[in-house]
Amino acid sequence: MSSFKIFDIAGSGMSAESVRLNTVASNLANADSVSGDPNSVYRAKHPVFQAVLDSGLGADAATATVAVSGITENPAAPASRYDPGNPLADSQGYVYAPNVNVVEEMTDMISASRSYQNNVEVLNTARDMMLDTLKLGQS
Repeated sequence: MSSFKIFDIAGSGMSAESVRLNTVASNLANADSVSGDPNSVYRAKHPVFQAVLDSGLGADAATATVAVSGITENPAAPASRYDPGNPLADSQGYVYAPNVNVVEEMTDMISASRSYQNNVEVLNTARDMMLDTLKLGQS
C-alpha cells in the first residue's frame, strides 16, 4: 500500500464528518420551527456513512475510505402542542414541532468535531513522518 493512501483515507473521513456537522447545524437551526401541518414540519436529518473498499492492490492490501451514501430523515412523529393563538395553528389549534432532540444533536456535533480533529491529526502525523523520512538522507 502506498503511503499516500493515508491522505485519501483521512480526507474522506474529514469530508464525511463535514457533512455530518452540516446536518447537525441544519437540525439545530430548525429545532424551534413550527408548522400547522404535521406533514410539512421539518424532520431531523442524519447522514449515512458507507465504507468504500478499494481492493485494487490485491486482497491483502485492500484499503477502505468512507463515503456518505445518503441522508435520511427521522421517521418519528412531530410533537404537537395546543397553541390556538399561533398564526400557524391548524383548525383545531395545534402547531407541530420538529422531531429534533437538541441534546442528541449537540452530542453528535461534539462527536463529529472530534472525529474531524482526529483525521486532521492523522494527516499531520503522516506528513511529519514523510518529511522526517526525506530528511534522513540529508545528513
